[in-house]
Amino acid sequence: MSAPADYNATRDYLYSLKHKGAKYGIDRMRLFVDALGHPERAFPVIHVAGTNGKGSTCSIMEAIYRANGYKTGLYSSPHLVRQGERVQVNREILDEADIVAYTQQLKPVAERIGEGDPDDHPSFFEFMTAMAFLRFAEQKVDLAFLETGLGGRLDATNVVDPELSIITSVSLDHIEQLGDTIEQITSEKAGIIKAGKPVLIGKLPAEAEAVVRQVAKDKGCPLTSVCERFPDIETLPETNLSGSFQRWNAATAVCATEILSERFPIKPELTAPALQSIHWPGRWETMQLADKTLILDASHNPEGSEMLDENLQKLVKDLGKKPIIVAGTLGEFRARSLMAVVSRHARELHLLAPDQSRATPTDVLETCIPETNTAPIYHRQLEEILPAVGICTLGEPGDTIVVTGSLYLIGEVLERLTCETPVQQGKLQDTP
Repeated sequence: MSAPADYNATRDYLYSLKHKGAKYGIDRMRLFVDALGHPERAFPVIHVAGTNGKGSTCSIMEAIYRANGYKTGLYSSPHLVRQGERVQVNREILDEADIVAYTQQLKPVAERIGEGDPDDHPSFFEFMTAMAFLRFAEQKVDLAFLETGLGGRLDATNVVDPELSIITSVSLDHIEQLGDTIEQITSEKAGIIKAGKPVLIGKLPAEAEAVVRQVAKDKGCPLTSVCERFPDIETLPETNLSGSFQRWNAATAVCATEILSERFPIKPELTAPALQSIHWPGRWETMQLADKTLILDASHNPEGSEMLDENLQKLVKDLGKKPIIVAGTLGEFRARSLMAVVSRHARELHLLAPDQSRATPTDVLETCIPETNTAPIYHRQLEEILPAVGICTLGEPGDTIVVTGSLYLIGEVLERLTCETPVQQGKLQDTP
């Protein structure tokens, strides 16, 4: 897919918005959708927040409803390779020509909002959210699945009035913005709950569940718990995504279909095949190169590291030996939990810094590796490891290489593995 000539100028303009909207809040987005005539009201929304699992849960729900003939919208972030991955209708991504057209439509509206104060100018994430609303309204989707970007209460997506609010999981992450306790973070995520609308919770810590239940009670919302519907792991639905946590995400998606069954009925017999057809790249995704196996797995916070630990234990057992691991992340807090896990399971450990301003330098990553580590440590550049499409220089023929950590790193790896010509859309990411 080649970009239209004017996409590059559009990309540069959108990149310039990364530092717009410096005031953290939802007021700008309310002004934005009001000026656009409230496209977000034109379609039913399932709104999903959570520390982990929100994107996977959205993609699983989307697959189930699409299998039942519904026209679906999917809004997620960040993207891996192409910006348009964030906005999909029936899993078709927004192409560059559409991004140019929507930007031209949105730019004058945004400039009017920012006339009085530059901090009122919508940010990059708010532009993308507005694009999703316009796209889904124009395409007349039957259901849209919206993943929050950060938190929930003040997230740009929180201008919607959803059919169902879902909170998939809660753990410590983005503590600078959301708070440094489980209760504070949960309160922010529970900000997506709307008066009288049903709420669904995934497998939450007890202190998080208590907060959500109280918010739901205060707002008069019926609440369903996945753990009550599926009392133990043996009862969880199977999916083609790896890990027990993905079965919990699948269970959350199935619960959602049951809650919504009156307005959005499905054929139960189509659910199991749909759960085996989930496409969610970069989440324990296996790719076969000419003579090696590559596994890509985003694992960017302590809870994610626990999930990675589970998958690596199984991989070592299946292989009968430890894999080579490539890792890189954003922030020392995330690095400590990630390094503790990968050092236990790596035969060799190769450290990378994603091409993002908040990337953890590899020398800092090394300081986060426990003293018990026995794997040799290497500091690498991505182009050394992946010099050309389909080529990985690490290891020997037959080896398995796991790339893990930041989703941004996974995106950079996917681009080098699949694109003969660099797409150069990785910088178009959100500054939290």
